[in-house]
Amino acid sequence: MSAIVAAEATALLAAAGWYGLQLVTGAPVLSFWGAVFTLALLLAFASWLYAVAVFLFRGFRWPRAGALVAQLFVLTIGFPTLTGGYPLAGLAMLLPAAVAIVLLFDKRVIRFASRAAGSPPAL
Repeated sequence: MSAIVAAEATALLAAAGWYGLQLVTGAPVLSFWGAVFTLALLLAFASWLYAVAVFLFRGFRWPRAGALVAQLFVLTIGFPTLTGGYPLAGLAMLLPAAVAIVLLFDKRVIRFASRAAGSPPAL
């Protein structure tokens, strides 16, 4: 489960790198500071997803909610991408998100991710 979230964070970081490269090389944008803000959001969301993946791997319970919210965001972007003429990109977003949502509600994941902040590891 945490591997899927980490892979999504890596993909988002790669997208942020590509976006930043386009911004530096002079790709036309309507608002430079708007593009910088978008880049900052991409980087912040990627780092947040990495944190969710790490703490989910450690067995904490709070990252399950963060992972679910991230998957719902991915679904809201993946469906229009799939139907908007980019089926491979849409499937690349939808399939991991669907698997992650199913795994988030799996009994084994719930049992593993039952550690509170001050308690010993779940394993």
